[in-house]
Amino acid sequence: MSGTEPPTVLVVDDEPHVADAYAAQLESEFIVSTAYSGQEALDKLDASVDIVLLDRRMPGISGDKVLAKIRERDLQVRVAMVTAVDPDFDIIEMPFDDYVIKPVSRDDLFETINRLLTCSEYEDQLRRYYALTAKHATLLANKLESELADSERFQRLEEEMHETRETLDQTVASFDDADFVAAFRDLDEDLNVPSAAEE
Repeated sequence: MSGTEPPTVLVVDDEPHVADAYAAQLESEFIVSTAYSGQEALDKLDASVDIVLLDRRMPGISGDKVLAKIRERDLQVRVAMVTAVDPDFDIIEMPFDDYVIKPVSRDDLFETINRLLTCSEYEDQLRRYYALTAKHATLLANKLESELADSERFQRLEEEMHETRETLDQTVASFDDADFVAAFRDLDEDLNVPSAAEE
């Protein structure tokens, strides 16, 4: 997602009037495209898409299969299942970020998208914080205290670490359990940085 462009949302539903209705409600704030089948969704999916609103029950390629393909492609995209299918225990293994039951209001759509965007932002912030702390630790281990104290660049690094940590704290304060699951889904397993809520 570009810092200057609105996020891109792909709405996938085999009922064109439903997909078009969602798109009409969202296009004031987002770049929106629609797909009326699983195959069309896969054809339209690329790195420019930030959020997918995905129906489960579709002829041909189902929403479940589209979701699996998205994860196989390792696309950095958040997926909300927006569906009339009541959830069952099979959802436990499904790698979606949110599950919304139809009928869905305009407020539901915006809340879902904004929550997923916040999760993506948090993930980016955490990766940034991890990179900063790695640099900080490396310098602490290899430079004299006097060198660190005299370095303006090191002081700026510490300031950026502090500012990034404060931003993480503010973001995580608004999370519920579902947000944590979505935020950490794509993080590498070796990213063993404690969350802002743990300290």
